[in-house]
Amino acid sequence: MEGDEFGRRDRGGRGRFDRGDRMKPNYFMPKPIKVGDVIEVTIEATASKGDGIAKKDGFVIFVKGAKQGDKVTIKITDVKARFGIGELVSGGAAPSSESPESPEEGSDSNSEEA
Repeated sequence: MEGDEFGRRDRGGRGRFDRGDRMKPNYFMPKPIKVGDVIEVTIEATASKGDGIAKKDGFVIFVKGAKQGDKVTIKITDVKARFGIGELVSGGAAPSSESPESPEEGSDSNSEEA
């Protein structure tokens, strides 16, 4: 391979960072969601900080308070270049509905003893 006067091989006129033959990054593509959308999703995983992770057409959505396997309805509150953030509207309530009952039962039994 022949180099130019600086010892670099010929790249066909492309610069070092010009990747014209490659696909554009996803963050330039239109998002499948927008702020205010209400959608139904299944939580596929749990993030390191405890948020549920869902996907809409491959676009990641973080949902606070959701657990893996929950089928929930969420409202999109924020959309970033590579992910969205949603809040629970309904669904996934089985674990959270059980939690309030246990402390109430515990507090009732404690108040009876006291």
